[in-house]
Amino acid sequence: MLFLHETHKVKGKCEDEFEATMRDGWMKRLAEGDEARLLWYAHHAHGSGASYQVVTVTGIADGAWEGMARRIQSGDLQQFMRDLDELRHDVEGKLLFPVYWSPIQSVDFADVPTDGREHELSLFMEDSGWPDVPLDEYIRFWDEGYYQVLNRYDVGSALLDIQACFQIAHGTHQRREAVLWQKIMKHDVLIHLLANEVAEEQRGPGSYMVEALAYRDQWRSRLLRTSAWSPLY
Repeated sequence: MLFLHETHKVKGKCEDEFEATMRDGWMKRLAEGDEARLLWYAHHAHGSGASYQVVTVTGIADGAWEGMARRIQSGDLQQFMRDLDELRHDVEGKLLFPVYWSPIQSVDFADVPTDGREHELSLFMEDSGWPDVPLDEYIRFWDEGYYQVLNRYDVGSALLDIQACFQIAHGTHQRREAVLWQKIMKHDVLIHLLANEVAEEQRGPGSYMVEALAYRDQWRSRLLRTSAWSPLY
């Protein structure tokens, strides 16, 4: 399965219309077939980055990407995409594969809601890293030095729940990039993290932050808030 990750730079005055179009147009048009489903719709949380940005992740069944691209280029989705483009300044997309240890390897489309049902909001932390070592070494470090360590915490005590880890599908974005998709489980701990310096013991030899410098020193975290109707949250 492929995952289409898109960052939409929405026109501010069109924010609500853009969301409604993605919910009533993109999500429901995809639900008419078995090739793809909109999975996440998330706003870049106010105060944490550029204004009016939306991140969407769409799951695409094996072998279905070309058909979708053709529909957008010259088929039944062409006019829809023209209309959507009028509501945003630009969009940046990339195709992702789950890494070998990612908790999410594929999604059963039968389990993905497509009716716009509403639910509580949730926060995600999306970490993108650009290593200066071979990409597979960085992905292995994220597994052994981060994912497996978090899994040792008692259920309910961890700040983050790593739901997926992705790498770029070759030829669709810069090669040396990997993405962590993490649900924030304890908002009070997040506030403490934002408002305080990293504890000294977490910056010393053997800590994750220090060990990670052997693989990268360029990375970005984004706080994303799912919409009330986002199929997954």
